[in-house]
Amino acid sequence: MVTTAEAEDAVGELLASVVGVAAAAYFDLESQTSRVSVFVEQGKFSPAGVRKEITAGLERIRGFGLNIGAAEIEIARIKREDWAESWKKHFKPIEFPSLLVKPSWSKMRPAKDQAVVILDPGLSFGTGQHPTTSFCLHEITRCLKSGTAQSFLDIGTGSGILAIAAAKLGYAPVRAFDFDPDSVRVARANARKNRVEGKVMLTRGDITKLPLKPARQFDLICANLISNLLIAERRRIVNRLKPEGTLVLAGILAAEFGDVESAFAKLKLKLHSSRVENEWCSGSFCFL
Repeated sequence: MVTTAEAEDAVGELLASVVGVAAAAYFDLESQTSRVSVFVEQGKFSPAGVRKEITAGLERIRGFGLNIGAAEIEIARIKREDWAESWKKHFKPIEFPSLLVKPSWSKMRPAKDQAVVILDPGLSFGTGQHPTTSFCLHEITRCLKSGTAQSFLDIGTGSGILAIAAAKLGYAPVRAFDFDPDSVRVARANARKNRVEGKVMLTRGDITKLPLKPARQFDLICANLISNLLIAERRRIVNRLKPEGTLVLAGILAAEFGDVESAFAKLKLKLHSSRVENEWCSGSFCFL
């Protein structure tokens, strides 16, 4: 099913709930659309019944105000060998001057002095393909200072991609947490795969339960959360930022970014740079 980046997560949850199998999703940079798919053994469900359930679910999602785009339902029979391989073509390596993010099956070689992060798509958010993740990766590479130890905090780590990239680039210490225990499990597995498990502290945590006065502040913080949570917990986030640090806020719908910017401006943070892609807007902030 082709939908929008805005509705990707909701559509994925819908498909998974209907057929009982986790959905896979990828964002096509050229068409600026998201394709969400589930693969099920033949005979495990009635195509007509599934189509009816999905159609009803899409109407509920639309009723919540999300733009689901065309959202055309496609049910097709594919060969078993294609099932495992066909989707891989959609996950391309992503390059930054000092960083290469690629799936494990890619044979692309890094350039000189380019750190490599190996990350395959999975159940947790974050492969670098999504605009919000891509912006965070760009800022991690941009804020890197040669010869200076910089600390990094990843709030809502998902797959762990940002923390892993930071550790690969030399940030230290690197801390990351997520409310979802499955995300923490996947992030730890990804850290082991990239051989940085000793450089990244990954824990389960709830931003709403953190103390207002932290024990440590960080040079760079990435918070990839929904706008309501960013606004509600802005003091807990900002209190963890060093006076000369950089705060990256992502995962924000473009229509809501103004509210987020205004809320953080009240805490003496100004917008340094921002990027709008599709329905998403991300921004980098620093103190006045």
